[in-house]
Amino acid sequence: MVGRVVVVGGGISGLAAAWELSGGRDGSAGSGAHVVVIESASRLGGALDSAKFGGRIVDTGPDGFLGRRPEALDLCREIGLGDALVPIAGRGAGVWARGRVRPLPAGLALGIPTKFWPAARSGILGVRGQLGLARDVLLPRPDVRGPIGDRSIGPLVARKLGQRVADRLVDPLIGGIHAGSVDDMSAAATYPPLLAAAQKRGSLMRALRSEVPAPVPSEDAPPLFWALNDGMASWIEQLRVALVGRGVEIRCDTTVQALERNARREPGSPRWNLVTVEPVHGGAGPTSERSTGADAVVLAVPAPVAASLLEPHDDEAAGLLGKISYASVTLVTFRVSLDALASPLAGTGFLVPRRSPPPSGGDAWAVTAVTYLSEKWPHLRTEGEVLLRASLGRYGDNRADEWSDEEVVGRAWTEIGKLMGLDCEPLEARVTRWPRAFPQYRVHHLMRTAGIEAAVARIGGIAVAGSAYRGVGIPACIASGRAAAQAIA
Repeated sequence: MVGRVVVVGGGISGLAAAWELSGGRDGSAGSGAHVVVIESASRLGGALDSAKFGGRIVDTGPDGFLGRRPEALDLCREIGLGDALVPIAGRGAGVWARGRVRPLPAGLALGIPTKFWPAARSGILGVRGQLGLARDVLLPRPDVRGPIGDRSIGPLVARKLGQRVADRLVDPLIGGIHAGSVDDMSAAATYPPLLAAAQKRGSLMRALRSEVPAPVPSEDAPPLFWALNDGMASWIEQLRVALVGRGVEIRCDTTVQALERNARREPGSPRWNLVTVEPVHGGAGPTSERSTGADAVVLAVPAPVAASLLEPHDDEAAGLLGKISYASVTLVTFRVSLDALASPLAGTGFLVPRRSPPPSGGDAWAVTAVTYLSEKWPHLRTEGEVLLRASLGRYGDNRADEWSDEEVVGRAWTEIGKLMGLDCEPLEARVTRWPRAFPQYRVHHLMRTAGIEAAVARIGGIAVAGSAYRGVGIPACIASGRAAAQAIA
C-alpha cells in the first residue's frame, strides 16, 4: 500500500499495528505507507504505565505478561529490550477460603481441577466440594447438550464438578483475569480446552488432563511470566522512539471525532478523512479542528469508541461493537514494613472469591485479589519493606468507582488487614483507576467478533484491534494489532 495509514489509539495494540506497518521485525518489509498514530490521551501506552513509588519504578497497570505466548517477548527483543526482561521470581498463589488464605492445589488448569486428591486435600472446597469432585471420578455427569459452539464456563463447571469448584477456584481465577463473572463468560473465547473436554465422555478432569497435559517440571523451563526492569512505561517509550525513527508520526492529545468517507474520491485522493480535535499549541489551552486523510485506518480503540466511529458506515458493525460491555478496576499499591507482617509471604499473592462470606458486620468484600509485588518480581525488592497491591472492582461491582481515593485506600487496607492478619498502617499508598478497561467476553463472543471483523472488512480500508476481540492479555493485544496491520497493508 502506498499512501497514508492512520492508527487510532496509542495503546499497545495500536503501537504494535504501527510497528508492523512500518516494517515489523526487520524494518524493511513495511507497507510503504506513511503511518500516523493518533492518541486522545497525553501519553502513549494505555494501561501500560509506570510511576516512582517508594524509591522504585512500579507498574500502575499490568505488572507483567505471559511468557507462553511469544508476541510480547518478540516485540521487546525487536526494539532492543531483551536485556531488560525480568523473569517472575515467586511461585504459586493462594485463595481466601473457609476463613484463611490457602495455597492453590497442584493440577489446576486455569483454576479447574484435573486431579482429585490435590484439590480435595487443599482445604478450599470443604466436604460438599469434595463430593462434587468425587462424583466426577466415580459417576461423571454426561453432557446433555451435546456438541455446541460455546458454553458459559460457570454453569458448565458447576454441573460437572460442583458449584463449590466454580465459586472458589474457577471464578476467582478466570473471572479475575477478566474482572468479570464465569456465570456468563464464554468458554470458547477464554479457555477453549474446557469446551473441548466437556464434550468428551466420562470425567471432565480426565478429559481436561488429555487436552492440557501437565508441564514436565524442569529447571530449564522458561519463566511463565515476564516484567521489565524499568517498568512497562520504558517499553512504551522505547517503542515510541523506534517508531519515530522509522518515520511514524505520533499525535497525542488528539481526539478523533468522526470518520468520514471521501465521497468524491479522485485519483490519488485518500479514501477516508478523520476529523480530529487537538490543542493549538500542544498541551492545555485552545483547540482546533483538523482533517487528516487516510487510505486505510486501524481502529485500536475500545469497542464503544469504534462503534461510534463506524455507525455512519455500517449499522451491523456498530451494533455488535456496542454489545461488548466493560468493567472498571481500581488498584491500590501499598508500601509496608516487613516487620508488620504476621507471617512470611508465600507465593505471589491470593484471590478473594466473589461469593466469599463477607467480613463480619460489613457488605461483600471489595478486594478481589492481593498481589505480593516485591515477592513476585525480584527487581522490586527492598530490604525491610514489601509491596502489596490490592485489586478492587469487577463487572457488576462498581463500588470503588464511587469512593474517593482516601476511601478506597481505607477500605482496601482494612480488608487486607482482615485477610492477612495485619494490625498496622502502611508506609505509603497509591491509587490507580482504570475505568471501563476490561471487555467482557460473554457466551458466543467469538461469533460476535467474527461478525464485527466481517462487517468491517466489507466497509473496506478499515481494521479493528485491541483487547475487545480475541484476548485481553498483552501478547494477545500485540497479535491483534499486528493482524490488523496485515489486514489493511
